[in-house]
Amino acid sequence: MYIAHIREQDQAIQSVREHLLGVQQLAEQFGAKIGVKHVAGLAGLLHDLGKYTDQFKDYIWQAVFHPERAQKRGSIDHSTAGGKLLFDRYHTQHHDQPQAKYLYMVAEVAGNAIISHHSYLRDFLSPQLASEYLQRVQDKPAEELQYEQACQLFFAEVMSEEELDRYAARAAEEIESYLHKSVADSLENKLLFLSKYVFSAVIDADRTNTRRFEEQVIEPILSLEEEKAERKQLLEGYYVKLMKKLASFKEGSDQESVINQLRAEMSENCDSYAEKATDMYTLSIPTGGGKTLASFRYGLKHAILHGKQKIIYIIPYTTILEQNAQEIRQIIADDQHLLEHHSNVIEDSGDDEQLDGWSNTVQKLQLAKDNWDAPIIFTTMVQFLNVFYMKGSRNIRRLHQLSEAVIIFDEVQKVPIHTVSLFNWSLNFLRNYAASSIVLCTATQPALNFVEHKLQINKETEITSHLPAIATAFKRVEMVDLATKETMDSTQLASFVVEQLVEVRSVLVILNTKAVVARLYELLADLSVQVYHLSTAMCPAHRKAILEEVKQRLKGGQPVVCVSTQLIEAGVDISFECVVRSLAGLDSMAQAAGRCNRHGEWERRNVYLIDHAEERLDRLTEIRVGKEITKQILIDVTNDPTMHGGDLLSASAIQWYFERFYSKLSGELNYPIQPLSKDMTSLLLGHRQEQRSYYQAYVAQYKKALPLFMTSSMRTAADHFAVIANYTKSVIVPYQAKGKEIIAALNGQLDIDELSDWLKLAQQYTVNLYEGELRALNQQGGIVSLFDGKVFALLETSYSAEFGVDVRGNSESEFLAY
Repeated sequence: MYIAHIREQDQAIQSVREHLLGVQQLAEQFGAKIGVKHVAGLAGLLHDLGKYTDQFKDYIWQAVFHPERAQKRGSIDHSTAGGKLLFDRYHTQHHDQPQAKYLYMVAEVAGNAIISHHSYLRDFLSPQLASEYLQRVQDKPAEELQYEQACQLFFAEVMSEEELDRYAARAAEEIESYLHKSVADSLENKLLFLSKYVFSAVIDADRTNTRRFEEQVIEPILSLEEEKAERKQLLEGYYVKLMKKLASFKEGSDQESVINQLRAEMSENCDSYAEKATDMYTLSIPTGGGKTLASFRYGLKHAILHGKQKIIYIIPYTTILEQNAQEIRQIIADDQHLLEHHSNVIEDSGDDEQLDGWSNTVQKLQLAKDNWDAPIIFTTMVQFLNVFYMKGSRNIRRLHQLSEAVIIFDEVQKVPIHTVSLFNWSLNFLRNYAASSIVLCTATQPALNFVEHKLQINKETEITSHLPAIATAFKRVEMVDLATKETMDSTQLASFVVEQLVEVRSVLVILNTKAVVARLYELLADLSVQVYHLSTAMCPAHRKAILEEVKQRLKGGQPVVCVSTQLIEAGVDISFECVVRSLAGLDSMAQAAGRCNRHGEWERRNVYLIDHAEERLDRLTEIRVGKEITKQILIDVTNDPTMHGGDLLSASAIQWYFERFYSKLSGELNYPIQPLSKDMTSLLLGHRQEQRSYYQAYVAQYKKALPLFMTSSMRTAADHFAVIANYTKSVIVPYQAKGKEIIAALNGQLDIDELSDWLKLAQQYTVNLYEGELRALNQQGGIVSLFDGKVFALLETSYSAEFGVDVRGNSESEFLAY
């Protein structure tokens, strides 16, 4: 018997044949969702072909039973053989077949997934003008791989040569059909995302099959039809519960109020729009308009009517994620089927060649990672973008789960500027090829179809009707411009807050950096009223506890001041009598206004816009540019009250703002990579015709064309990708008893399921730290590492009840949560 895996618990053997057929079955199911069943199945079928050799059999046997004689982990290449078989059979032969070019594409797409399944998709053409793909499938000596033996055993035990040829021909037909789905994208763009999808299917199928073997799961895998039927029944039950909840709102004493009537009308609009075909829509409900439940209503009904398998909320801030997830959880009363995923607790090295046959600590970490196989998912913008573009196998494993879904982006204007083009590409793929419907929710819709790589969104796709009238009805504050008159330092701002407390009982101050937030908090700490501090230096559980305290004081009418970074301003259901906002982008001004008089408890209240003198924004480009444009709008309206619709937050002002914002930062939109003097969009597409492309340089140097359809540098692009430019690492903190319990548990012996559960809990007790911050804490002895340095934890002495991790500075991570 040739061995794929040896189970740690009882040394039982999973044969290569059993593993290949099991992975093929799952990969086919994942690929079928976008019409590439056989392309994905082929990659799954051949991914571990290299384990059909005597050298691998001896390697894994020695590693488990005679570790003292074992070869170095990863020293036997078992990933190349399958890709080489596809290349030899379909890329260098069959030139006379009508499907020849599509067979070439099968070899490239499926073959790259195979050779990369323990790392990341290889470059078809690298900055060094070499093809990592060809180096593996064409240039690597067959003798070194025991390639002939592997192929003979595969054809004898798994699938005959004739059967493989028929299977590959069906894969070629699928690629041909896939490429004709949309005329708006280039061939390179289509093949790029097909490659990523197939890779995702193989990775998840491989990890899932291996986990089922390790955990001795005996339940059969549901067919696609059975799975869809189960999901539909589940979502229908959720829809009934939601409608009961919405009906209960009508029983309130103020059911006839204008605001409640408008909320009900917008909710009905969402229900009606759910009947429309799979597409991309905008939902521009004002702050306080019931966006969460209205969008959930759309998602459930649309999924039921159009066969979608899940509803995924993509949210920029942890605080919104937690709040919205809790609101939905209470309605569906089914915690088992709702997943919150907003932190990568495990450090991903990008390569895991050690996962080649036996269980170990690293393998447990890999198998424990969640693959988003849940009907209701709440995750972050960072995690969403990581799925498409981040290195390693951990994130991209989830990509196929984004197909046949309803994907709701809350506060979509928060997509980071350097990822705008990549974000648009991802959404276009999901809409055009992956049968997913997309809803872009925000009160300030960004002009994503204004940029070079446009969002392919049709006109007349706004779900909410009568937007100007609704905006007027929901107006509960006056924006008071102090920013264009003078600047304020922290001492002056503290005095201003004290002055406001003479007139009001609650004040919220939102500033742009953690340093000035901490400084103002210290200046206000001696006030007779209760003062709270909030920033991302605190873990989510800590912030949640503080917000609950603040809400209780507000509910009881007790005096309270809260000083916070931007994390509080988007989607947090909280209402202060007065808000002070340091000037930033117009969308941030709108979000801050949503924390003032949120429910119309008072007559109109004031939101004061200030220019903070001590904020250092030189390295925070997006805030600085947004601040400049917002300031210009304020000056324009002061000079001519009719400009920009006569209102800082009018639809015309918002459109004008985003067009200027994207124009000023046009050089950032395509994710520039300074060390390479290239944009990531160029790396990913290959751009055969572009004069400065690597392809043109290859032709000039070698005087011949690269014999491949694909020329993209996917591995190089992934190596340079990070949503938050200065990459941070997640650290588990000992906040309260639960945080300490999580750290203790992760320091013990756990099986895969237990590890998965603890890692999910750990998301609520993590803080993201920059490398320098982590290094400083480590030098002070404040950090411990778990799982061979893959997981980090903070010692109790390094975490403060007031400040969390007391590392002050300017932080871009305030924008987005991991």
